[in-house]
Amino acid sequence: MKKYSKVIFVCDSGTARAPMAEAILKEYPLKSAIAVESRGLVVLFPEPLNQKAEAVLISNGINMESHMSQQLAPEDLAPENLIITMEALQAQKIQKEFEGAANADVYVLTELVGDELEIINPYGGTLQSYGLCYETLNKSIRKLVNILNEEDG
Repeated sequence: MKKYSKVIFVCDSGTARAPMAEAILKEYPLKSAIAVESRGLVVLFPEPLNQKAEAVLISNGINMESHMSQQLAPEDLAPENLIITMEALQAQKIQKEFEGAANADVYVLTELVGDELEIINPYGGTLQSYGLCYETLNKSIRKLVNILNEEDG
C-alpha cells in the first residue's frame, strides 16, 4: 500500500460508523502524520454524532462532542487520500457517482484488513449494538494501523 496523507472513513449518514472509525484511528499511534476524517454519502445538512455512538465512544474514553457530519466531496477522492467505506455497497456507490473515483483509492475496511464481515450498521439498534459495532471497528482498525505503519517503516 502506498503512503497517504489522509484517511477518510465513509458511511451512509456520517453520524455513526465513520466518525467512530475516525475517533478510534486517532487513538492509535501512527508513524507518519496522517490526517483522519469522516464523511457521509448522504448528508443533506450537518448533523451531530449519533447519541448512542457518542455514548459508546465516551464509555471508551473518547470525546467527539463537536463532531458534525460532512458530505463526501469530489475533492476528497484525491490520489493522496485513502477512502475507507464500511460496506461494499458504499464503495460501489462512490465508484458510480463520483467523477474521478476510478483513480481514487477506495476500499471496504474489512476487505482491506482481511476481515470477513462488513461493519454492520447499528442505526436504530440498541446501545449494545453500537457497542458491538465499536468493538468490530476497533479490531479492524488495529489491523489498519499495522498496515499504515508498515508502509512507513
